[in-house]
Amino acid sequence: MPIKVQSNLPAKEILEEENIFVMDEFRALHQDIRPLRVGILNLMPLKEDTELQLLRALSNTPLQIDIKFLMVKNHVSRNVSANHLNQFYIAWDEVRMHQFDGLIITGAPVEQMEFEDVDYWKELCDIFEWSKTNVTSTFHICWGAQAGLYYHYGLKKHELPEKLSGIYAQRVKNRKIPLVRGFDDVFSAPHSRYTCVKSEDIYAEKDLLVLAESEEAGVYLCMKADGSQVFVMGHPEYDRITLDKEFRRDLDKGIDPVLPKNYYPGDDENARPLLQWRSHCNILYTNWLNYYVYQATPYEIS
Repeated sequence: MPIKVQSNLPAKEILEEENIFVMDEFRALHQDIRPLRVGILNLMPLKEDTELQLLRALSNTPLQIDIKFLMVKNHVSRNVSANHLNQFYIAWDEVRMHQFDGLIITGAPVEQMEFEDVDYWKELCDIFEWSKTNVTSTFHICWGAQAGLYYHYGLKKHELPEKLSGIYAQRVKNRKIPLVRGFDDVFSAPHSRYTCVKSEDIYAEKDLLVLAESEEAGVYLCMKADGSQVFVMGHPEYDRITLDKEFRRDLDKGIDPVLPKNYYPGDDENARPLLQWRSHCNILYTNWLNYYVYQATPYEIS
């Protein structure tokens, strides 16, 4: 699929080296087609890593997608240059009068804080509310999913005894729903979090459908019945070494982190991790874009 991005975005060159079709703005303007307008509210600290991971995950459909990277105003990012943000990101309040076919809200390293204590929580609540009328379908990831479930349904998050980190088996619960079309009965997905939303609370919410669940990690994938809200509790977009980088970062901080489960061959932290989840990540994003964005959004989006 052609992902439409700014010509000088650093991730563009890496994606092209991976033989992923990336279309620059000039070529996109000369195609007689309306691209899907997808916003990515990137709350992750290593923004360039997340940009690459999400663009890679969105690259497996014939649809043309116009990506807009969004940021909150009420937070200062310390792990990315101001120049990068100024060049490639738009503050959400600058596009609040616009409409989007799809919106992705990433995770964030604030899950051990109360939602209301996060410095951009009020702005994020405004975005959640705006998404109900200005976005065809919103895809929430990890903390973004917990925050979305809390805002939209009042479901609380709970502290885990220790960090949930690793690759966990997920079982499909409702094969008739298009979002999991093409999934194996059991598939793998990365998790990296200190908190959870209890499975029984999600099942008790009548407006939510549970689509995949792990015996060890709880509900992995659920959605509002009409597809306008999708919640993913893990990180399907993670690349091969993301959990390794997180593990070594915590080691350097003296945190004594748990070894990511089912990740390093033989639990040898010096062994190269196996990439076990990429195919289902690709199917998940492709199904979301096709069935809940492209098939549902109007041609005249405004």
